[in-house]
Amino acid sequence: MLEVTILASGSAGNSALVRCGGTSILLDAGLSAKRLAERLAGCGVAPEALDAIVLTHEHGDHTSALRVLCAKREIPIYANRMTAAALEASSMDGFRNWRFFASGATFSIGALTIEAFSVPHDAADPVGFLVRNSSATFGLLTDLGHATQLAVERMREADALFIETNYDDDLLQRDTKRPWSVKQRISSRHGHLSNRAASEVIAQLVDGRLSRVLIGHLSRDCNSESLATAAIAEPLARSGRGNVPVHCAAQDAASPCFQVESRAA
Repeated sequence: MLEVTILASGSAGNSALVRCGGTSILLDAGLSAKRLAERLAGCGVAPEALDAIVLTHEHGDHTSALRVLCAKREIPIYANRMTAAALEASSMDGFRNWRFFASGATFSIGALTIEAFSVPHDAADPVGFLVRNSSATFGLLTDLGHATQLAVERMREADALFIETNYDDDLLQRDTKRPWSVKQRISSRHGHLSNRAASEVIAQLVDGRLSRVLIGHLSRDCNSESLATAAIAEPLARSGRGNVPVHCAAQDAASPCFQVESRAA
């Protein structure tokens, strides 16, 4: 069984636990090492039992636990070379437990097969993932300014999908805490996905395998769970797929453990 738990999602830290049989991996590790260990313990997993940490990109809200978490543990860190180089230039200099993959490549960790594909974001070489076992597929699509045709096509293979819903367009424009330059970066084609943009992705996937949607990376100031959930539920309902569950991942607590099951297209 392919199992997914979103340990945290938001601007203060992101991480997802994916398990299959005896294999346990993290997709990103953006909390403090202490808090990440606590969230893992709640899932019955010790950090020492992790088979790998697999990185989407180098930003701190996806990598902040790495140095402490891996200081005394031989946990392999999977990343593409540009992401690793960016981390080595900052907080991970001298670390030697890298396992490199190429963007666009497929690789295996235990019972899991992972395909990495490029996404547009303001990082060195950011990627999204398709994670498979022998019968089901989980897609992770986060931190991207727009959904390329490549990203949409890869997500057609996902039975369950985590997709970023970072901001509501109106709330971002009305926000008084962020200068105009920051708003431009967030909403640029190398920034983050809005509720509307994520909804448009879901509209392109409703006729396929999709049986569960997880949303996350919500801005505390420029979005809300109700707005994001409504945006994703709308294309599902419009296409007669209103029975597909939508769960909003939180910053302050882990999600339930979701079992990903295959749905015939």
